[in-house]
Amino acid sequence: MIQVRPSEQMRDLGVVQEGEPVLAEPARAFDLPTERDAAEQVIEKLFTAMERISQVHPFAKGMGIAAPQIGIGRAAAIVQPAEPGAPAIILLNPTITDRADETDEQYEGCLSFFDVRGMVPRPLRIAVETTTLDGQLVATMYERGLARLIHHEIDHLNGLLYTARMRSGIDPVPVEQYRQTGRAWAYEQ
Repeated sequence: MIQVRPSEQMRDLGVVQEGEPVLAEPARAFDLPTERDAAEQVIEKLFTAMERISQVHPFAKGMGIAAPQIGIGRAAAIVQPAEPGAPAIILLNPTITDRADETDEQYEGCLSFFDVRGMVPRPLRIAVETTTLDGQLVATMYERGLARLIHHEIDHLNGLLYTARMRSGIDPVPVEQYRQTGRAWAYEQ
């Protein structure tokens, strides 16, 4: 039986892979509410991609996908929290406006290079400002795992992959050596 690499599986599901220019460029913001129809179309495409991907891979830590990962250079992303039944978080033109000094390091994966996992330091809490479809600004505070997921997707919209945040001298590990698939991130109480 031929083993398909995780990155090949993601490519087959329509996820742009590392090395494509769209992943390294800052995404273009939406002018809302003027571009509401365009934003709704991108959100719909993100939900469709997320549904396709979640059919073949479980995400115990939650999941996110940014428009550049499906080849669209616009500032939109969706995060599905790990909690069962939790609604997806739609991020349009997101900006991190504040971050906690306290950080932790946990492994992250990325649909755009799914063959490895990397140890990434991130703030335990971030404040994020997004734009609603009708042009209103909304500020939200995220903590721990959700802050990690949101930060990861906002990085995509800024043309950054998580490897840019890893400490120097630390390399990603092959997915075959990663032992935390299917488990939530661990946080001390």
